[in-house]
Amino acid sequence: MTEADRIFSLFPDFIKEYIYGHGWCELRDIQISAAHVIFETDSNLLLSSSTASGKTEAAFFPIISEIVSNPDLQDSISVLYIAPLKSLINDQFYRLDELLMMSDIKVTHWHGDVGASHKSKLLQNPSGILQITPESLESMLMNRSNDIPRLFSKLRYVVIDEIHAMIGEDRGNQVICQLSRIARLIGYSPRRVGLSATIGDLKSAAEWLGAGSGRETLAPPPPVNKLHWRLGLEHFYVQDSSERQVKNPSVKTDGQEERGGRAGLDPGYEFLYDCVADRKALVFSNSREETEYVTATLRQIAKKRGDSDIFYIHHGNLSASLREDAELTMKDETITTAVTCATVTLELGVDIGRLERVCQVGAPTTVSGFLQRLGRSGRRGTPPEMIMVYREDTPLPNAPLPEIIPWELLRGIGIVELYSTERFIEPPKVKKMPLSLAFHQTLSVLASGGELTPKALAERILSLPPLSELDREDYRILLLSMINEDFLEFTEEKTLIVGLKGERIINSFKFYAVFKDSEDYTVRSGSEEIGTITTPPPVGDRFALAGRVWEVIELDIQRRLIFVTAVEGKMEISWPGDGGEIHTKLLLAMKDVLLGDKEYPYLGENAKERLENARRVAANACVGDKMLIHIGGRSYVLFPWLGTRPFRTLKRFLQKNASELGISDIQSEGCCYIKFKAAPDSAERFMDNVRNIIDTQGIVEEELLRDGECPVFDKYDEYIPPELLRRAFASDRLSSYEVIERLK
Repeated sequence: MTEADRIFSLFPDFIKEYIYGHGWCELRDIQISAAHVIFETDSNLLLSSSTASGKTEAAFFPIISEIVSNPDLQDSISVLYIAPLKSLINDQFYRLDELLMMSDIKVTHWHGDVGASHKSKLLQNPSGILQITPESLESMLMNRSNDIPRLFSKLRYVVIDEIHAMIGEDRGNQVICQLSRIARLIGYSPRRVGLSATIGDLKSAAEWLGAGSGRETLAPPPPVNKLHWRLGLEHFYVQDSSERQVKNPSVKTDGQEERGGRAGLDPGYEFLYDCVADRKALVFSNSREETEYVTATLRQIAKKRGDSDIFYIHHGNLSASLREDAELTMKDETITTAVTCATVTLELGVDIGRLERVCQVGAPTTVSGFLQRLGRSGRRGTPPEMIMVYREDTPLPNAPLPEIIPWELLRGIGIVELYSTERFIEPPKVKKMPLSLAFHQTLSVLASGGELTPKALAERILSLPPLSELDREDYRILLLSMINEDFLEFTEEKTLIVGLKGERIINSFKFYAVFKDSEDYTVRSGSEEIGTITTPPPVGDRFALAGRVWEVIELDIQRRLIFVTAVEGKMEISWPGDGGEIHTKLLLAMKDVLLGDKEYPYLGENAKERLENARRVAANACVGDKMLIHIGGRSYVLFPWLGTRPFRTLKRFLQKNASELGISDIQSEGCCYIKFKAAPDSAERFMDNVRNIIDTQGIVEEELLRDGECPVFDKYDEYIPPELLRRAFASDRLSSYEVIERLK
């Protein structure tokens, strides 16, 4: 008997029938590995494998097998499934529902869009599998703390999906805190199972998943399969609509090409339109603003050509009904032509059916994001397919050197090369001083469990794994600040309870989320909710949302409502946020692309020409020979080839020592280059002077903050003492060791 046959024999009959019914001829390696860990060990499990490789089934086949074989588990929730998105929970709910139809195991999903009656049934009769978001779990811990032992008295497994989106973030650390709090209430720590398609460092991810569980975490290495992608990258100048640069959409694979398309006023968007016309496809952008603009533009092109409007939109500021409409349309196999423009909200593991193609406007910022987006296509036996479309303003003849290098095109090629040649994926980030989370969990723990002495509260909070590295003195400073600011208050017995200002915070449903949100205004057109925007325009003004333009007809500031009517046209809109972090390995890959001579078969003709031009410019400027380049007069540019954190550190180091280095007017673009002005003699000694400062003084990260600077990033940072925020910024957002290595 083979190992696969042996594992298969351990499944109950209804799971065997499910496997037969789906036409699976054999168990995959990941399913065998997962079953071995769950059936034959008492360890946690981390499953990392490519999108659509069957991770969910791999985890739940043995988990469900164990549940149905233990009748004693029927009066408690047996499995807690935690996912970062409501749409992912909705999707997995129906997939698991199909698997469980022949069993007695109940599946309940629980998040903000689920009705109270649905939830009350579980509270009255807890059993089966509970699928929940971190925010709803926080609400349950706070408001139903006394019910936790009853609800989870026989909890066997906690499954955390898409953990790559949580590791190192406050939201992921919140989940680990929640699991530790549940374990304390029920008296033991259930086994944990983590799922992800893109884990860059299995060891650190396994440590994160198992933190505080008291169990070993096993992480079977993912299979390394030969890559079979259908990939194309094309470049366009925005202002150039000539036939010379307008090429037909082309995706190359096995020496063959697909053709179609026409010239238009904006060649890049016309090309994108032809890439997705008459197909079922996703178009990803890196921001909500760009997603809105792309959707509106594609609809505009469709109207101009007399084509049907097949375009949908999906991002976090849209109403649930509009997002669900897009998801259901993409899943519906009777609909053969539909295009959804999306952000990260459709990057994660929602199964949206049989897609023909994924497009990307510009380049993703990470290898992980690229793989997640590419993996949305290529399900059910076909290879993944993606076309990246780059649009760039035509450089002016007198533009300085760094502004005529196509950084985004280099990033796209670098991402593809990093993974295809090295299988590199960014490792998880680790937050050393999660102060905002500490503030949040302090209020949550007191609200759920009642008064505690300062010592008991500190022990409770600092025993939560994500907060265990916080210095006790730092937490004491935080507690004193919370008391002085009336977030906490002393009772007559010298115990701590939530204060008046703390109550105002926790009484809002927004408290359950640890990620930063804005005070958005809800937009309504007649009886339909469209979504939310941050700033309300005055009556008569217009704005873009859901890929359309709306005119404000009425404002209700008190209820934060905007009433609108649809109008023709196209506009831009903005939301607060940042572009994320880029790893140093990616910058070095971009350097290799720019300075090398390798040809990339997936580049379109325009992209090839643009890369060749950039390489000639870089060679003529001797970019490969030195880090500091003279670009005319007293202007110089530094190419450090560092990721976001070390680049930020280097820029602050130069600003702090500008006088000693003889430089001024320091400017940067992303993390690609730093421009400054210097006299010729200062520039000649620049690198030697930098190394001398490093040798004699080093780089003390906390000293790189300006006097009085108090960086605020996370949700509750505004309530954190400035001295702690400064240390946290230095600890978690700067990185001096890479700077020192590079410059020395």
